[in-house]
Amino acid sequence: MTYEEARNFINESNRYGIVPGLETITELLKRLGNPQERLKVIHVAGTNGKGSTSAFITAVLIEAGYRVGRYLSPAVFSYRERIQTGDKGAAAMVYITRQGVCESVEQIQPVCDAMVQDGYAHPTSFEIETAMAMLYLAKEKVDFAVIEVGMGGRLDATNGIRRPVCSVITSISMDHMQFLGNSLGQIAREKAGIIKENVPVVTGWQKPEVSRILEETCREKGAKLFVSDFDKIAGVNYDPEETLFTLRTDAGSQDYRIRLLGEYQVENALLAVKAAMVLEELGYRIGEEAVKKGLTKARWRGRFEIVAKEPYVIIDGAHNEDAAMRLRKSIEVYFTNRRIIYIIGVLADKDYQTILNLTAPLADVIITLTPDNKRALSGTELAKEAERFGKRVIDAGTVQNAIRAAYETARKEDVIIAFGSLSYLGDLVKAL
Repeated sequence: MTYEEARNFINESNRYGIVPGLETITELLKRLGNPQERLKVIHVAGTNGKGSTSAFITAVLIEAGYRVGRYLSPAVFSYRERIQTGDKGAAAMVYITRQGVCESVEQIQPVCDAMVQDGYAHPTSFEIETAMAMLYLAKEKVDFAVIEVGMGGRLDATNGIRRPVCSVITSISMDHMQFLGNSLGQIAREKAGIIKENVPVVTGWQKPEVSRILEETCREKGAKLFVSDFDKIAGVNYDPEETLFTLRTDAGSQDYRIRLLGEYQVENALLAVKAAMVLEELGYRIGEEAVKKGLTKARWRGRFEIVAKEPYVIIDGAHNEDAAMRLRKSIEVYFTNRRIIYIIGVLADKDYQTILNLTAPLADVIITLTPDNKRALSGTELAKEAERFGKRVIDAGTVQNAIRAAYETARKEDVIIAFGSLSYLGDLVKAL
């Protein structure tokens, strides 16, 4: 099987849509020999911050000397970005090889065909990719696998993992309502679905309703709940190149440095610190030095990431209310009194009115585009929404036109921020 043939098989499986549920993925993994059972999994769910928190945890474990695998979605810059491995001393995480994709799909395709013959549904593309991740990371003999939930938790394909080492739940807010429910409580229960019997859970500050549901679920499952020490932050120093913060605990003060930017990244870093503490309690060797170095070295593309300077060009995946609020706070923290130019492209099923309500007041110019995605909202329609804020609005249409318009408008000291949907950020970076 060639790489193109493997990719075509996965792409063709998109026609089966998004089908929440564990019956198909459980049968698929069973027929593949349950590779996930050979992995020590750290399972990460939440609405926002999954990727950043996973990046911090991965980097800490690598610094502690472990070989670490990672499964994430969506990919921004390369299809193979979804599945990665990393070792201490390596310059960066290594994407799954083209050969790795081919060999995995060669195993998976006949199993899918046999399942259909036996009356099962054909696995969706995400279920196939999840199985591919488990096969590849097991073959690579990683010491830990940091696995991100695709959507929700309870019925997500990654929840075929029956006994992770630790579960991590990041900030929970409203998103994917058509699948997860129309209330915060419903969504929180779906996310809490990754909590397993007697498996420790790490979370951070949550809204009271969410905290109550997580606490109830942990009691029901006999899972010990650990909450990060956000209230023990003594001071934070924000700079466009790095963030410094001090954590004061009963054991003393520790200073940390992170290069993942965003006002919210301190919160995500603290989740990783707490997760490292829990893993140490379980008997895994990590150490404070690995925590500090790992937090500093962690990278996560496409999340409040500086991709050019003079003027700054920043890309961010803010695509829902909570992420838009965090983006707004980050702009206020890092770029007070700077002229701000937005490039925005969104998917039609997102709450783009609320995103604009939160972010548009900070902009001087808003440039809209239509992402290359079948779920995309027209840039023209988005421009009409943006005009109600009294800003200068440019409907650029394409990514290339948006970049051109932004540079024609910006001065060297201005800041261009592209956000709204991860689906176009890879194209934007290429266009730069």
